[in-house]
Amino acid sequence: MTDKNPWSLRTLGTPSPFEMAMMLLSLLSVIIVLVMTFGRLDSETYRLLFFVDTSICMIFMINFFIGLVRARDKRFFIRHHWIDFIASIPAIEALRMARLFQILRVIRLIRMSRSLLLPLIKQRKQATLASLLVAMVTILTLASVIILIVESGTEGANIQTAEQAIWWALVTISTVGYGDYYPVTTAGHIIGGIVIVSGVSFFGVISGYMASVFVAPDETERQERQEAHKAEIKSELELALARMEENQQKMEQNQAQMLAKIAELKQVIETRNN
Repeated sequence: MTDKNPWSLRTLGTPSPFEMAMMLLSLLSVIIVLVMTFGRLDSETYRLLFFVDTSICMIFMINFFIGLVRARDKRFFIRHHWIDFIASIPAIEALRMARLFQILRVIRLIRMSRSLLLPLIKQRKQATLASLLVAMVTILTLASVIILIVESGTEGANIQTAEQAIWWALVTISTVGYGDYYPVTTAGHIIGGIVIVSGVSFFGVISGYMASVFVAPDETERQERQEAHKAEIKSELELALARMEENQQKMEQNQAQMLAKIAELKQVIETRNN
């Protein structure tokens, strides 16, 4: 039995683009956990990475429960995906088993790495949504972490905390530009420019996707059209075959009549000769 839910992480069958997205987010999560564990970070950078890691874990948790709700056999789903739920628990310091959860995340990554080489062209809409999800999380993570590292400790800088860095990254990528928080260093300005360009491209892709949803035919509608076209071709072929069989029967009847007439003529000729 295989779960056909595109949001779930299947152990059998062809994985969906959302599984690729979860694999990439798992890779990002593992990197964040390794940096938090072995890196020499100041308190604000550590808090920022903790917030990002918790957000990614919430995405994993939502993905797990969506798959559980849509699964036909709940017990089968839980039995084969319990590790996804365990790996979705954030590495909270109060949990003594935090390191075990981090190891399970690595196992999750290894288990999902089978989804790397898969044909995603037939599922373009799902692939687009999955790519947007990964891109949004990645851009927000890199932008907030780098801007906090660059700006913190600089004289006159107003981006000093994890919350301020996340808010700045979110406002900048959306190109809203409230101006309450802004970089003051040259490196910060360069990072801000890159984030703005990324945000414009990001929302341009979203606009194109939304337009394709309303303009382009749905996958189900496309399949129905293909099935209707195949049925039409099949009916035309059957009609052509029926006509050919009918013509062949007529030719056989005409041939039989000609043979009968030839036999009659032969008999008449033989009678006259005698």
